[in-house]
Order: sequence, then structure tokens, then C-alpha cells
Amino acid sequence: MSDGRERLARRELLGRLGVGGAVLPFLGNLPSLAHAAAAGPKQRLVIVFSPDGTVRKNFWPAAGSFTAPGDSASPAALPPILAPLEPFRDRLLTLKGVCNKIRGDGDGHMRGIGCLLTGVELFPGNIQGGSDTPAGWSSGPSIDQQIRAHLQARPDTATRFGSLEFGVLVPERADTWTRMIYAGPNRPVAPIDDPYRMFARLYGQARDREALSSVLDDVVDDLRAVAAAVPAADRRILEEHAALVRGLETELAAQRAAAAHPVPVLEPGILEDNDRMPQISRMQIELVVAALAADFTRVASLQYTNSVGQARMKWLGVDEGQHDLSHEPNGNEAAQEKLTKINTWYAGEIAHLARRLAETPEPDGSGSLLDHTTILWTNELGEGNSHTRNDIPWVLVGGGLGFTTGRALEFPGVPHNRFLLSLAHAFGVTGLERFGNPDFCADGPLSGLA
Repeated sequence: MSDGRERLARRELLGRLGVGGAVLPFLGNLPSLAHAAAAGPKQRLVIVFSPDGTVRKNFWPAAGSFTAPGDSASPAALPPILAPLEPFRDRLLTLKGVCNKIRGDGDGHMRGIGCLLTGVELFPGNIQGGSDTPAGWSSGPSIDQQIRAHLQARPDTATRFGSLEFGVLVPERADTWTRMIYAGPNRPVAPIDDPYRMFARLYGQARDREALSSVLDDVVDDLRAVAAAVPAADRRILEEHAALVRGLETELAAQRAAAAHPVPVLEPGILEDNDRMPQISRMQIELVVAALAADFTRVASLQYTNSVGQARMKWLGVDEGQHDLSHEPNGNEAAQEKLTKINTWYAGEIAHLARRLAETPEPDGSGSLLDHTTILWTNELGEGNSHTRNDIPWVLVGGGLGFTTGRALEFPGVPHNRFLLSLAHAFGVTGLERFGNPDFCADGPLSGLA
């Protein structure tokens, strides 16, 4: 069935049932209305960013298999920071040694986040970072947007949004430290870090947060009407959508009520919602899962704070800002312990996302969403106090891209442009021979991932 015929079939179904067009986006992945010409199983990518480097000794596993027995009868334990991902060790892949070699204008943090997914230099600009030359936006698109364009160009993989950019406590300012996604040269894409705004974007237009409590009343009723007229497999999917949307709506209403109090005036530089970071993270993760389940998008990103992020994770017993701690020397054991707690918390959020994807069935019955979704967790630095962009964390969880998981691989000194090419090729963009700065693409995609 062609894309146009499929859309017509969906609209005819709605007209026959007398329900509104607002439910149309939910029908895009029903098996009975699916594209007959689909090229194969769905492929999805969720890029997750956390800032300020990691604690190397507590992050990097030894090269080898995560599932093969070590000296004992069971595989070796994962390093402390990766421990929350233990349930997914067979779906885990780490890449050590892959480096951001992009130079030029901007300080280490700016080039860290601005070149992380673009693989190309920043434009000259007027944003000053330390004693480095000032810089502007990236001079090229990010790899997720390259993949997005490829998927959107094909009727069998195009989705309603193409890509969705989520954030958690990203500062409300537009500068190189706060942007990692680029639609093209000088075209940064701002993440939406307010779950209420993202909810409204996904499920309806609302003037303000107070209107969200009823925005989907009619949609849920219409979903039930459609569910009664379609095959059993489709009915189950629509019923899950209705329950998920209503649950999200209830959770958002509860969060809104909890926050309904006078907001104190904070000194500049303090994130107003810092202490609500865990709740915001879980709300955004639920919206990511919902968007993937409804096939609103197959490319998403989730950005925690920003480069030079200063989250104060008091719920972990850490009062200092993350960036300040990251500048402490490695010999400061107290700081290293706190940074380990912080990065372990991020890993726990990755694990929660993976768990939610794993327990959500693929609409066509071919396993779970995680079977066809790769989560890529990364960072702008390898280590905060040195500002090195060597050994940048690259952690993949999930499936769908044809990479062999359950392994820790090492690619000493390899430019990260080659890994970005590997992602594109995994999505079928095989004609792409260069991405970002061509000087770092000569050897092509990384070998040994499959």
C-alpha cells in the first residue's frame, strides 16, 4: 500500500466511524494499515547526553565480552558507573578510544558539545569561552538529523515529527554550550525541556498547562471508538495508547499540583527546578517511550542540562555543582566519589529508559521496542578536569542497528567521525562516505561493530 493510499484508508476509517482527525497520528503503526512495501523492521535511535566527562577508573570496562565467564563461573561485574545497566549486559556495547579530534574556535566544552554529533568545526562567533577564541554555532548538521532526513525521504519510514528533541533542565539561553543538535550549518535545534510543552506538542495544542487536564478527553473517546472497529491486534495497540496517554495526563496533573506554590527568586546561575530533576527526567522518558510506541518519530534525543552543567544532585547527597566537581583533581577522592554517584545516576536513567522500552511490545508483535531501538549515551568530554575529548564515553544499549552487543570494544585514537558514519550506514545511508570534517573520514565507518 502506498503512503497516499494508506493515509486515505485511515481517513476513510475515521469518516466511517464519525470520529475526529486528532486520532490520525495514532493509526500510523497499526498492522492492518501498515505499509505493505515496508523495507524491514523498524529502526530507532535515542541519543542521550550528560555533561562534564566521567570518572575513567569507574566507567570503562575491560575489553572483551560482557557475557563470557571470567575467572569465576559468572561474567565479571560491570564497573560501578555502568552497574545500573547490569540487566542489559547482553544488549550493551561500549566503545573506548573514539575521540573528538575537531579543533578550531571555541573552548573545550563548546567544541565538545557543538562538534559531538556534527564532527565538524564551529563557525567563528562572539561566544567567549575562557581564554580560547570565541565561536558560534556548528558549521554542519548533526548525525541524527542526517538520519532523520534519510528516513523522512522514504514513505515507509517517514513519521509525523521526523525527530524529537527532549531536554532535562537545559538552561533557557541560546549559546554553543546548550546545543548539540543541528539541522544544518548555523541551525541549532533547541530541546524542549518542559514535559508539559512536549506533552502538548505530541498530543494536542493547549494554551496553558491548566488546559492539559482535558486536552485528550475527546481523543481517548475516539480511540476507543476506532478500537471497536479494527482487528484484535490493532485494538490492543490502540487500547495501550489510550491507557498510556491517560496515565501521562494524570502524572502531569499530579506534578503540576505539587509545583503549585510561590516560586522563590533565585540567584543567577541556579537552576530553578534543580531539585525536581529526577521527576522531570522520568516524565520525559515516559514521553520518549510514548512517542516511539506511537511511531511519532524514530529519531530522538534526550539532553541532560548542558555542557558545563551545574546540576546539584542533593538527592544523592551531593551539594556541589557537577561542573565544579569535575574540575577537581583525580587525587581528590571525595570529589571522585561524588562524580561517580552523579554518573551512576545518569546510567540509572538510561537503564530506566531501556527497561521501559523492553517492557513495551513492538506494535507488529516482533519483540519489544528495545529490540528495534538503540540508545546511545555520550558526553562532550572524556574527563572534566583535563577537558580532554579523548576516550569520550560511547555506550550503546538495545538493538535494531545490526551491531553485536554484549561487548566492550577499543578503538584507540580513532576519530569519532568514523563512528558517526557507522550510525548512518546502520540506518541504510550507505552512500554517505564522509560526515563532518572529511580529514577524519578517510578510513570509513568503524569495522568490527557487526
